[in-house]
Amino acid sequence: MIGAIIGDIVGSRFEFNSKNIEPGFTLFTKDCSYTDDTICTVAIADALLNHKDYGQALREWCRKYPDPMGGYGSYFQDWWESDDRPGNPSCGNGAAMRISPVGWLVNDYHEMLNQAKLATICSHNHPEAIKGAQCVATLIYWFRNGRITKEDLEHKMEKHFKYEMPDLKDIMRIGRNGHFDSTCQETVPWAVRCFIESNSFEDALRNAILTRGDTDTKAAVTCSIAGAFYVIPDEIISKAMSYLPGEMIKIIEQFCDKVQEEI
Repeated sequence: MIGAIIGDIVGSRFEFNSKNIEPGFTLFTKDCSYTDDTICTVAIADALLNHKDYGQALREWCRKYPDPMGGYGSYFQDWWESDDRPGNPSCGNGAAMRISPVGWLVNDYHEMLNQAKLATICSHNHPEAIKGAQCVATLIYWFRNGRITKEDLEHKMEKHFKYEMPDLKDIMRIGRNGHFDSTCQETVPWAVRCFIESNSFEDALRNAILTRGDTDTKAAVTCSIAGAFYVIPDEIISKAMSYLPGEMIKIIEQFCDKVQEEI
């Protein structure tokens, strides 16, 4: 969860201005902020920790923060502004970017898959959205429980989720041409490739940003996974937390306490 939030904040300033990103870019600047990715991730954690309906928690948090940096997707905003609108038939990557708390907080594998589905279909009721969210939650679950090695990951992605894994050089080339990746079936395998080609949490984060496109969401997904595999440097966590309001930090602290109980 913390990895997702870090990726979101660092990627936020490049989402609509990614043409001139250099490899040594500064991670945190005054132009960074949390976006809808962080708001929705906090909402999913709140739902799990405090026994709320996923749709209720998402609507509650989005209504508290209706104008984040970059805004919300139009279909998703229509959904949370309504009290009873069912999930859209959307395969947007918003399902995968918010799912990390499920991978951390649900200890039974099959129930984790079920909760990932429930956390998705309230707003994104499309098979690709469900698969993308379940994939990200599963990788977090596998890594935190020591059930997979990084070397196994590409094979597992193809076997369990039928994703064709792209080459990192191809992703970077496509990104330089101005492509904006917004679907689960595109963002998730790209984000996983950014993680596979990394040697640290920060390296994974930088890979995701350097591929351009939907930088905040791709970095959120990449860093969701990287945060379950690598140790996140304390200084990066502290800096990211400085961008967040107190009520979000309270949920994050509750999340961390719960994870620590399970170790």
